[in-house]
Amino acid sequence: MRRVHNPTVNEITEGVIWKQLLLFFFPIMLGTFFQQLYNTVDAVVVGQFVGTEALAAVGGATSTLINLLVGFFVGLSSGATVIISQFYGARNIRESSDAVHTGIAMGLWGGAVMMVIGMIGAPFALRAMGTPDNIMDYSLTYMIVYFIGMIPTLIYNVGSGILRAVGDSRRPMFFLIACCLVNVVLDLLFVAVFHWGVFGAALATCLAQFFSGILVILSLMQSEDERCRLQLKKIRIHPALLKSIVMIGIPAGLQSVMYSLSNIVIQTSVNSFGTTTIAAYTAYGKIDGIFWMIMSAFGVAVTTFVGQNFGAGKIDRVHKSVRVSLGLSALTAVVMSAVLMLTGQWVYQLFTQDEQVIRIGMQMLLYLAPYYVTYVCVEILSGAVRGTGDSLIPTMMTLLGICVLRVLWILIAVPMNHTIENVLFSYPLTWSITSVLFIPYYLQGGWLKRQLRRRAVTVQKVQ
Repeated sequence: MRRVHNPTVNEITEGVIWKQLLLFFFPIMLGTFFQQLYNTVDAVVVGQFVGTEALAAVGGATSTLINLLVGFFVGLSSGATVIISQFYGARNIRESSDAVHTGIAMGLWGGAVMMVIGMIGAPFALRAMGTPDNIMDYSLTYMIVYFIGMIPTLIYNVGSGILRAVGDSRRPMFFLIACCLVNVVLDLLFVAVFHWGVFGAALATCLAQFFSGILVILSLMQSEDERCRLQLKKIRIHPALLKSIVMIGIPAGLQSVMYSLSNIVIQTSVNSFGTTTIAAYTAYGKIDGIFWMIMSAFGVAVTTFVGQNFGAGKIDRVHKSVRVSLGLSALTAVVMSAVLMLTGQWVYQLFTQDEQVIRIGMQMLLYLAPYYVTYVCVEILSGAVRGTGDSLIPTMMTLLGICVLRVLWILIAVPMNHTIENVLFSYPLTWSITSVLFIPYYLQGGWLKRQLRRRAVTVQKVQ
């Protein structure tokens, strides 16, 4: 097969690992930044131009419910990213192409199903969460309009995952930047100029998501590489591939849901300490989000690196990419801890001038930041193992070590010693325990032997 050079694609299976890892990592990180900015634009605009009730509707119950549903599907679609990266690395043209078209079909069907579920279930879900009457209409309007745009939202997530699976992390970043700008312009136009309120903010987001879906579809259709080129007439579900995608993706989707639920439990516990502590915790969460944005980008990068090299049969390169990722992410965690501890006082002032809030927020930051490095093994090793197709056991370890243990700590230990420090301790406790679970699991290598046997069977079937 003639090899076509594509400057947007990073040659993951060849060359110096640390350079290529960083070239792949930075666009993912910047894209994640704009994703977070994209998600906060509606809240900022309605808060400034509509009022407090509209802000509560856009940033409260609606965001929790949307994150639960969308987070599950994004986790599910990560299975397609793993499968495609393996076929792409192995240079299996037909299987890679079939996986691409199956992934897009899954996005179309999944988006349609979630649109119906979201629009029908929104009133019931909002009432079940105790949404106040004064913001119910706002919340319902936002959710219904948002879910109308669910198909392009999921198409973008699947499509960007496909691009990253083949080593292209730049175009998803550019698409997110473009869509973020579109969302900002439309938000200001619909809300500040046309005075359409929450409906205008939701419509702006819906149209921006449609724009992102179109961009990713066009980029795949114009690809010169037939392994990832999208042809509309070929979009369909291949049952065997769908089964493989679901087997890898469902555990990741459930993990996302469990993370959201455990964070709700923690937020409930924090709420018991009063408004000032809640404000401090909210501001800390925004600052803390910088670290999680970077770690998430490292996790996506190592999953793709391992997936392609595993598919190419370059097992030594799999292990080297994991070691490099661990080193880079650990160094980043230490530097981030130091920087936040030194500059946190000034960063908090971007959110509030309340000295009491800043004082409590700094206590939280100084307590948790030194422990960031304990999470590194969880993100990198789980991402690496998942890149080979082993998804269930890493997910179970994460659910038990972080989500379940965290909830048990909040429900049992915190009432016995009701302090904010005891609530916060649930984070380093669960990070450390889960790391202890992952390190021996990765080193003993049983996961790799199982996936190598599975790959050998797959290759025989292909031949």
